[in-house]
Amino acid sequence: MIFGPLLKNPLLNPLDILRFLLFGMEGQDDTGLLGKITVWTVLNWFSSLAMIVGGVLPYIPQYLKIKKTQNADGFSLYVCLTLLIANILRILFWFGNHYEIPLLIQSIFMNFTMLAIIQLCVKVKQSKQVIHGKEKLFTADGTGSSSPLILRDFDWRFFWKWTDFRSYLEFVAVFTLSASLLTYLLIGNVIFVEALGFTSLFIEAMLGIPQFYDNYVSKSTLGMSRVMVFLWLAGDSFKTLYFFTKQSPIQFCICGALQIAVDLAILSQTVWFGSTPGRRKGLAGSHVVQ
Repeated sequence: MIFGPLLKNPLLNPLDILRFLLFGMEGQDDTGLLGKITVWTVLNWFSSLAMIVGGVLPYIPQYLKIKKTQNADGFSLYVCLTLLIANILRILFWFGNHYEIPLLIQSIFMNFTMLAIIQLCVKVKQSKQVIHGKEKLFTADGTGSSSPLILRDFDWRFFWKWTDFRSYLEFVAVFTLSASLLTYLLIGNVIFVEALGFTSLFIEAMLGIPQFYDNYVSKSTLGMSRVMVFLWLAGDSFKTLYFFTKQSPIQFCICGALQIAVDLAILSQTVWFGSTPGRRKGLAGSHVVQ
């Protein structure tokens, strides 16, 4: 939708524009651009924009907190893993079932955001190492060099606990290529497409579980941004309402409601554990505003 013809029309004054935004064209041909711009159209644009950037916003406070304190112990990188897998699968789901474009763009933005957080966390953890031991890599050939084609030395014990950012990129690339190939071969199978959509959204709905488990094991929420969790709850509530009003595929609605429940569970931990360091000894004595 382009505002140019509307704003450059010399016969219109601001009151006319406001009236058209609220009520649209009345008593004139409503097939043109001007007759289609109403307050509901503008609200629809804003809701779409909110869907695109709203998913990323909760992670900005957490990113800034890690960067400021130079401590990533309170944030679970498995949250990033969950969102990367979920959004890669959701992007592939779009090719079999064309849902709203803002949701597709949101997935692309989210993947870049997760990679940025991973890069920061790896950098912070490397700077904290006093004694540098053997590197934990996704791919290795036994001589210290890494190659995306050699996986014989892969160790599941260190999965998603690698010491270099390149290993995370390699895993994301391998997973994306594998899932894309499978989707290309089975894109005509309705059952596969629907299962792909449900899997992607169910994984995303479980994104808070790694953080919930990490808090439970540590008996503390210190280091975790409470602002992030509140924004999770606000964002998940908004997007679930968006799914229902836009009549999105049922997978979106069910998993959106499940996400709200997980968000509330994590918020309950902030009350239950308070601000004590628990087993997070690295954060003991830290007075970080959460």
